[in-house]
Amino acid sequence: MDSAAVAHHIIEGDVLREVPGLPDAHFQAIIADPPYYQVLLEEAWDNQWATPEAYLDWLEQWLTLCRPKLRDDGLVFLFGQHGKREHTWLHACSRLCREWAFHDFVVWDRVVGYNDRSDSFTPQYEMILVLRKTADATPYFDKDAVRVPYDEATIQTYLRDKRYPDPVKREAHLRKGKYATNILRVPSLKGNSKEKIGHPSQKPIRLIEMLVLAATRPGDCVLDPFAGSGTTAAACARNGRRSVGIELNADYVALARQRLAEEASAAS
Repeated sequence: MDSAAVAHHIIEGDVLREVPGLPDAHFQAIIADPPYYQVLLEEAWDNQWATPEAYLDWLEQWLTLCRPKLRDDGLVFLFGQHGKREHTWLHACSRLCREWAFHDFVVWDRVVGYNDRSDSFTPQYEMILVLRKTADATPYFDKDAVRVPYDEATIQTYLRDKRYPDPVKREAHLRKGKYATNILRVPSLKGNSKEKIGHPSQKPIRLIEMLVLAATRPGDCVLDPFAGSGTTAAACARNGRRSVGIELNADYVALARQRLAEEASAAS
């Protein structure tokens, strides 16, 4: 499949079978939101492995297949979460960092807690393990692309600081916003959200856009090995990037393709 022939392509199939056919050194970023393993107990796709070790083997297997597809200056963003019942995600991070070079650990602050616990603090975050191909790699990353705006009251407070002799330059700097930290505060999607279209673990498009904008240039291609409802493809479409998504579930494939069609219609 020549992924350069189309701006966005959703492949219906299994990640282990489909990734080998993709072009090598083609993707600037890989944004992967795989099953977390026994976090969503009501979803069969999150409970298909007999043991944590089997899940970890699978995780490592498809990531190994993805490795040659990533450019040398690219990054992998891998979503994960530890549930109340297990801590497989911690082992996944340790194991994968032996094969890849650790680059960063990003926390997605969902703003609102979920699955209230009686024996601990209410969980409010998920995690993104960021990997690069080798320890000496220099990944592309644009911090200016994901600045966080200051509110007007904060800008006016800073402008009253007399330590800065040029108020015009100071205001121009403040209007750019501050650099985003590795704690990304983006509200999760609730059941009544207009953005939510039918996937139980759908991520907010703003969250994915921040990864896309920071880790890729306009025109770059992003690989999403678990396309789900097509959030990564939609984020790429809105921001001048290309994408290839892989999804096993035919219903989700249909959702993702419809979403891309709607993005194209809105842009025309």
